[in-house]
Amino acid sequence: MSRADRFLKACRGETPDCTPVWFMRQAGRYLPEYRAVREKVSFLTLCKTPELAAEVTLQPVDILGVDAAILFSDILVVPEAMGLHLVLDDGGPRFPEPLRGPAEARRLHVPDPDRELRFVLDAIRAVRKRLAGKVPLIGFAGAPWTLAAYMIEGETSRSFERAKAALLADEAFAHELLSRISEALSLYLQAQLDAGADALQIFDSWAGALSPADYARLGAPYVARIVQGLRRDRKQPVIVFGVETGELLGQLAATGADVVGVDWRVPLDEARGRVGPAVALQGNLDPAALFLPAPALEKRVLRVLEEARRAGFGHVFNLGHGILPTTPVESARLAVDLVHRGLPAR
Repeated sequence: MSRADRFLKACRGETPDCTPVWFMRQAGRYLPEYRAVREKVSFLTLCKTPELAAEVTLQPVDILGVDAAILFSDILVVPEAMGLHLVLDDGGPRFPEPLRGPAEARRLHVPDPDRELRFVLDAIRAVRKRLAGKVPLIGFAGAPWTLAAYMIEGETSRSFERAKAALLADEAFAHELLSRISEALSLYLQAQLDAGADALQIFDSWAGALSPADYARLGAPYVARIVQGLRRDRKQPVIVFGVETGELLGQLAATGADVVGVDWRVPLDEARGRVGPAVALQGNLDPAALFLPAPALEKRVLRVLEEARRAGFGHVFNLGHGILPTTPVESARLAVDLVHRGLPAR
């Protein structure tokens, strides 16, 4: 068994030699090496320069010892390729001219990934070459509801009232927009697999903004359409993840995904009862735990591992959301070591 095997085996519910671990946003501002690259280029330029995107993708693999790399990119490059002007900098993502109705949505087009998102595919190829099989590479995209919410709001929101009002009030508009985004994502994620991604994660970051009934209309069906339409084999798992999705975990599991990511609000053994017996679980240490003294951090890591042991059938250790920008690197490295030395995977 090696780092090349752990993550994919756990995703399939098999038994690796120890629990695999990676972190969402593991390539980011908390790493001095990443900040050194960012001093030279803008965020969006970094995303669109395959050699640099590959460089920062690989940084945490060597610095932290994680068991998977996740491609450095951003979920909003897809709406940009569909025709929306994107501003992406340290002030947060913005669409200066957000969607305001069905007519504007109809002007969006479904991009050809090989042409309009080739920088992502070239980055995947570059990472695969440099990884040389050391660990698997995870590709990713945002989910249709999450992308639609950004595209209508124009920026991050706490309540997404514009997106909810627009899509819940006009079923035809909602279906047309979400279907068009789903088509774009299906092509994009398939292209990532074809370029060499070993696994995929679909981020439905704002799923928790919807009630279960509304997510059953605007969220889960479109994620399921993407997952079930991918041409892949059992060795290429798909993970779905959302924030504040405790009441939606069953719907996420029903999309056909192999792994459901769980944030820190729901213990993993309790999550098992909500997702059923047939999917692996990913998570779910509170990112703030990485600011604790080492003994307290160790207790929390071991608690997550024990909950996962009780949950059974596959566990990938991760944070319950992305790593925070001010996280001490030594704490992230310690967490990886604690997981690898922790309770036996079984």
